[in-house]
Amino acid sequence: MCDQELVSAMPRVNRRQFARMGAVAGAGALAACTSGESVAEEAGAVEGALVENAVTFEAPGGTFDGVFIHPAGVASPAVILWPDIAGLRPAKVEMGRRLAEEGYAVLVANPYYRSVAGQQFEDFDAWREGGGFETVGPWMAANTPEAIAETVQAVVAWLDSQDAVDSSRGIGNQGYCMTGSWTIRAAAAVPDRVKAAASFHGGGLVGEDDAAPVNLLDDVAADAKVLIAIARNDDANAPTDKDALAAAGEAAAAEVTVEVYQGDHGWTVLDSPVYDEAEADRAWSNLLALYSSAL
Repeated sequence: MCDQELVSAMPRVNRRQFARMGAVAGAGALAACTSGESVAEEAGAVEGALVENAVTFEAPGGTFDGVFIHPAGVASPAVILWPDIAGLRPAKVEMGRRLAEEGYAVLVANPYYRSVAGQQFEDFDAWREGGGFETVGPWMAANTPEAIAETVQAVVAWLDSQDAVDSSRGIGNQGYCMTGSWTIRAAAAVPDRVKAAASFHGGGLVGEDDAAPVNLLDDVAADAKVLIAIARNDDANAPTDKDALAAAGEAAAAEVTVEVYQGDHGWTVLDSPVYDEAEADRAWSNLLALYSSAL
């Protein structure tokens, strides 16, 4: 789980590597979208080309905002991408764009919409240098389990109202770090619509409380699928968590896969100091397989 000690021990982000991965190109797109423009306007866009827009809509606790990316001219299964602790930023939009290129209508969400709007940090290092936990702590506190469930319900309703979304198919969702737990909460909160959940190096998955994600797997739809991808250092710090999750997954009606990856906490995120390309690509392949079979 992401904590102050773990973050302090992380190296600096290799910005040259980040640029090679294409995330810098995504930064301009996020700036354009924030100003109300789009990468490709829907009207006149070539079918299948990506349309990318900043979006807002009313949701419990405030005005929800994010970046909506989808193929033009077709209705596609929807996916919610919940960013990690550093929030909505170019690296996450780039990850959403890559998924949209695979044929999904992707909403890259602002997990802190109840407290602040839009991008707050340029990248992970900017988060660390901008106060880190101290800055986002109050924003995180607003996202109680009950609040997350209410947010998911509003997001699902909005997605189902979009022409770009094929509402006859299930919705997927993926989360990182603090939002890894959100994916299971989402599948439990709206089981008739959310049919896939992917948690990458997620925190707070295991606990005794009834609202702990490990205890919500029973509430996930029987035809849903869940992928819980654990970082090797998180596993070293809490070696019994994977066993508790696997046992709960075995008892649940949904298909639940629990695996420890050979990457450290944050290994899947483009601007993470510990990004591991090989293990990130393996996680990506497993994510696509999850969505292909569940949505």
